[in-house]
Amino acid sequence: QVTTMDEAAPIGDIFVTATGNIDVITLDHMRQMHDRAIVCNIGHFDSEIEIGALRNYVWEEVKPQVDEVVFPDGKRLIVLAKGRLVNLGCATGHPSFVMSASFTNQVLAQIELWTNHGKYENKVYVLPKHLDEKVAQLHLDKLGVKLTSLTPKQADYLGVATAGPFKPDYYRY
Repeated sequence: QVTTMDEAAPIGDIFVTATGNIDVITLDHMRQMHDRAIVCNIGHFDSEIEIGALRNYVWEEVKPQVDEVVFPDGKRLIVLAKGRLVNLGCATGHPSFVMSASFTNQVLAQIELWTNHGKYENKVYVLPKHLDEKVAQLHLDKLGVKLTSLTPKQADYLGVATAGPFKPDYYRY
């Protein structure tokens, strides 16, 4: 069910913001929530949840990155990662494999810009497909994946080179 925070606040138990906006969960929303409702943010700094409005209340640490905020009426609200990005505060952030792929993407882009700087104007570009596919290729062993190389006949049929790139520039993985 998709609804508004005004409607969800009094009935929900777990609230996860992921909007990239501010004041998505306000103090008024939190006042309406159940005792020990959980609030956390995966979208944007600590401004999606109106954390500053809770600073005057008692905060009791349950364990690192898990706090109960005690309202004047005794109701408690569980706040994860102090309203900051929960995947970084309460977990290990992005898995190392994702970070490796992301950093490899950035390094190959920098090498491309350095070695072929004359091809590029000062603007934003999508990473060329052959480099995007190179990032994936470099990570196949970690996944235990092996790919069959295309035969010339298969490559001709698809209209690609045997070494790739295997998808047209407009294709989004």
